[in-house]
Amino acid sequence: MGLVHEIDYGTKASNAAALVTLTIDGVKVSVPEGTSVMRAAMEIGTQIPKLCATDMLDSFGSCRLCLVEIEGRAGTPASCTTPVAEGMVVHTQNERLGKLRRGVMELYISDHPLDCLTCSANGNCELQDMAGAVGLREVRYGYEGENHLDSAKDVSNPYFQFDPAKCIVCSRCVRACEEVQGTFALTIAGRGFDSKVSPGMEESFFESECVSCGACVQACPTATLMETSVVEIGQPEHSVVTTCAYCGVGCSFKAEMRGEELVRMVPYKDGKANHGHSCVKGRFAWGYATHQDRITRPMIRAKISDPWREVSWDEAISHVASEFRRIQATYGKGSIGGITSSRCTNEETFLVQKLVRAAFGNNNVDTCARVCHSPTGYGLSQTFGTSAGTQDFDSVEQADVILLIGANPTDGHPVFGSRMKKRLREGAKLIVIDPRRIDLVRTPHVEAAYHLPLRPGTNVAMLTALAHVIVTEHLYDEAFVRERCDLDAFTLWAEFAAAERNSPEALAATTGVDPQLVRAAARLYAKGGNAAIYYGLGVTEHSQGTTAVMALANLAMATGNIGRVGVGVNPLRGQNNVQGSCDMGSFPHEFSGYRHVSTPEVRQAFEVDWGVSLDAEPGLRIPNMLDAAVDGTFKGLYIQGEDIAQSDPDIKHVTAGLAAMECVVVQDLFLNETAQFAHVFLPGSTFLEKNGTFTNAERRIQLVRKVMTPKNGYEDWEVTQLIAKALGYDMNYAHPSEIMDEIARLTPSFAGVSFDLLERQGSVQWPCNEKAPEGTPVMHVGGFVRGQGRFFVTEYVATDEKTGPRFPLLLTTGRILSQYNVGAQTRRTANTAWHEEDLLEIHPHDAEQRGINDGAWVKVASRAGETSLRAKVTDRVAPGVVYTTFHHPMTLANIVTTDYSDWATNCPEYKVTAVQVSPSNGPTESQQTYADLGRRTRQIEATPAE
Repeated sequence: MGLVHEIDYGTKASNAAALVTLTIDGVKVSVPEGTSVMRAAMEIGTQIPKLCATDMLDSFGSCRLCLVEIEGRAGTPASCTTPVAEGMVVHTQNERLGKLRRGVMELYISDHPLDCLTCSANGNCELQDMAGAVGLREVRYGYEGENHLDSAKDVSNPYFQFDPAKCIVCSRCVRACEEVQGTFALTIAGRGFDSKVSPGMEESFFESECVSCGACVQACPTATLMETSVVEIGQPEHSVVTTCAYCGVGCSFKAEMRGEELVRMVPYKDGKANHGHSCVKGRFAWGYATHQDRITRPMIRAKISDPWREVSWDEAISHVASEFRRIQATYGKGSIGGITSSRCTNEETFLVQKLVRAAFGNNNVDTCARVCHSPTGYGLSQTFGTSAGTQDFDSVEQADVILLIGANPTDGHPVFGSRMKKRLREGAKLIVIDPRRIDLVRTPHVEAAYHLPLRPGTNVAMLTALAHVIVTEHLYDEAFVRERCDLDAFTLWAEFAAAERNSPEALAATTGVDPQLVRAAARLYAKGGNAAIYYGLGVTEHSQGTTAVMALANLAMATGNIGRVGVGVNPLRGQNNVQGSCDMGSFPHEFSGYRHVSTPEVRQAFEVDWGVSLDAEPGLRIPNMLDAAVDGTFKGLYIQGEDIAQSDPDIKHVTAGLAAMECVVVQDLFLNETAQFAHVFLPGSTFLEKNGTFTNAERRIQLVRKVMTPKNGYEDWEVTQLIAKALGYDMNYAHPSEIMDEIARLTPSFAGVSFDLLERQGSVQWPCNEKAPEGTPVMHVGGFVRGQGRFFVTEYVATDEKTGPRFPLLLTTGRILSQYNVGAQTRRTANTAWHEEDLLEIHPHDAEQRGINDGAWVKVASRAGETSLRAKVTDRVAPGVVYTTFHHPMTLANIVTTDYSDWATNCPEYKVTAVQVSPSNGPTESQQTYADLGRRTRQIEATPAE
C-alpha cells in the first residue's frame, strides 16, 4: 500500500466537443480543442518539465521550463500557454531545449538553500524533481551573490509555515488563493529581484485575510509553504481516499499516513464535491481524533452525581441491555428510545433505527436532522415529490442568478462558497436575503446585486412579496407551469400571491425591507436567466420553516427554474451526513426512503427481512421523549453521536428530561454536555477509524474508508450490533458493505447502490436504481417525481415569539468558518486560535442605548433563560437584531431559545428569540452551575476495572 498519486496535467481540461489531432514526439494524439500542448503531451504520458503550471490553476507561463519546439513556428513557446492546433508537430526534448531548461534551473537553484537532505519536502519536491528532469549537474553562477537565503520564516499560522528563503516566486500560491479559494489574500510584492510572496501590508499569514484553506500549501512546488505536521512527522508513506466528516459539502481527501499516524489531509482532485479544494476544518482540524480528552474505554455509574467507573466492553454492553430490559418491564415497551447521528455513517444510522424498531419494539427514534432540515424533507416532498435538493454542486457553474437565503456558505459551507464566488466573479448575479450582512453581500471582487435585510422570522412574508411581483407583472413561465404543474394548485397560489395585502409595499412594515429592492430582486430572479436557489438553516429553523421551503419551491416552479442544470432548489445541509440520516429512516414515522411506518406493504417488507413484527404507530420525537421523561413514562435513551444538551433548544427542558431518566447511554468521542446526565458512556470512533458511507447535501453517496485502528476497539456500527445481540436480537454483519446491501434491498432510491459501485464510480447521487443505474445529478428533468409539481398557498403567520418592552431585540444564530456546530471537534484543535469564544454581535445604536462597549460582558435574557457573553459592536446586524454563534458550551446559547417549532416537523425555532441585552459582570449563575456540573461529570475513578 503506497501513496495515492494523482496525475498533474499541468493545465485545466477543455470542455470543447471538437477534437484536434496533433503529433508530439512522433506520437499522434487527439484532444479537445483548446487543450494546451502541455496537457496533450501528458495525455500520452510525456511529462514536460514545469514549475509554475498545475492543472488546478489557469495557465500562467512564467517559469520558462516548459518550452517546446513546434515545426513551422519560430522560437520556443511555453507549452502551458500554447493551445493545440490541427496537424501541429511538437518536439518536447532535444539538445537546444535541454540547454535552455538547464539555464533556467541554474538561476532558480543559485538562490535556493542547498539543504535537500534535511528539507521537509525531500522526496516530494517539484523543484528537486525538475532539477533532475532537466539534467542539472552544476550551477555556474555560484551561491555567493545576492540572494534571499536569510529571509525570516513565518510560523504564525498554527497549521503551516512560510519559508521565503525557499520561494521561487512561481505565483502558484497567489493564483490558488485567487482562482480556487477566491480570497485574494496573497500577492507578489516588490519588483525584479525584490519580488516576494506577501500576505499583504507586511502582515503575517495569521494576521492577514488568509482563511487557511490550504490551497496555497497544496499549490506550492517547494517547501516554502509546508504543513507543520509534515515538518514534525516527516513525509507520508501511504494514503487512503476518504470523505470529510465536517459539513454537508462532503469533500474527498487523501489521508496521508506514516504507519497509523496521520500526517496530513490532502484534498482529492477526483472528489466530485470539492474537485481538489478544501477548508481549514477538513484540511487541518483533524487533531481531535488523538486529543487527550478523548474517551477510549467504556464507563458506567449508578447516579449522575457519581464519578465514572471504567469497565470492560462486555460489562458495559451487558449493563445497557439489563437496564433497558428492566425499564421496559417496569414502564412498558415505549419507555425507551434512541437518537441517531448526522455525524455517523449511513450504515451506523440505519442500524440504530433498526435497533429501536426491531429490538426495542417501538418507533421512538429521532435525529438531529429533524432540528435543522426536516422542513426541507417535508416541504420538498410535498411540492416536488422528493425530500432532497435538486442539483449537484457543479450546477452552480451554469447559474446566471443565485438567490441565497438564510445561509452563509463562506462560513458554513466554505468549499461550495468558493465555487459560488468564482461563478459570481464570472458574471452571475447574487440576491442575498438575510438579516445580517454576510461576507457575500460585499467582499473583495464579489458584491451582491441586492441584499434584502429582512427582520428575523419574516422569510415567508418576503418570499410571498417576491411571488406577488412575479405573478402581477406576469414574469412566470406559463408554458412550464401548464406542462409540468398542477394548474388548479397554481391558480389558487397565483390568486393568493396577487392579493394586494401580499405586495412588497403592504409587507414592508413586516419585513422591514424597501419595496423597490424587493421588486428589483424578483425581476432579476424571474428573468435573469438560469436562477438557482440555495438556502440554509435560516430558512428551516423557524415556526414556518416548512412554509418557507414550500414558498421557495413555488418560486422555482412558477419561473421554470427547475429540472435542468444551473437552476433548482438546493438546501445547504449543515452536517456531513444530515441528508443520509434522514434517508436512513431516523424519524419516528418513517422507514428508510421516507415511507410511513403505517403503510402495510412497506412495513411487511421490513418485517420479512428483519424477521420481527414492527409497530405501525409512529413513535416519539426528541421533544416528546423529554416531555414523557418529565412525566415519568420515558426512562431510557440511547444517544449515538449527538449532544442534545448543547445543540437542542430550551436547554432547561432538555436537561430536566435527561435528569428524569434512569438509563441514559451516550456513545461519543468526548464527555460532552449530554454526558453530564448519562449513566453509561460508550466511546465512539472517528471517521478516520471506520468504513461506511456519507451522503452529502447534493445526495452524493461517498465511501468513508478506515485509515487507522479504532482507539476504542470498535467502529460505531459494531457497538450498536453488540447492544442488539445483548438484547436478544441478532445482527450479524461482518462489514458495513453488508449493511448497505440491506439498505439497497429495502430502499427503492438506493436499490442500485453498493460498495462495489462506489469503488468503481467514486460516488453516486441517489436515486440510483434500474431507471438511473449511475445515479441522478439533477432531479425532476422532464417531470416531477410526484407527477405534477404542486403549488402551496404560503400564508405568513407571525411567530408567537414577539418582541416587547421586556425583550425588545431579536436574537438569531449562525456559524463561523473556523468552528463547527457545537465545537466538540474543532475546539480540540488549533482552530481556537481564530475563535476562542462566542461573541454577541450588536448594532452600535443598540449598544449605545444600553451603555455597552465593544468587548464588554453582556447578559442576554429571554423568556426561557439567560446567559452572558462578550459583545462585538458592529453594523453587520441591523438595529433591533443581535447575533451569536453557538460553538462553545459555556455560551449556553440554547438556554435562551424557546420551545416554539415548525408547524409540520417540530423543527425548533432557533433563529428568532426575543431578548434583552444589558451590561454584565461576567458569566451567569447558570453558566457557573453548568461548568461545575461538567467538572463533576469528568471525574473518573483512578483505578479502572479489569
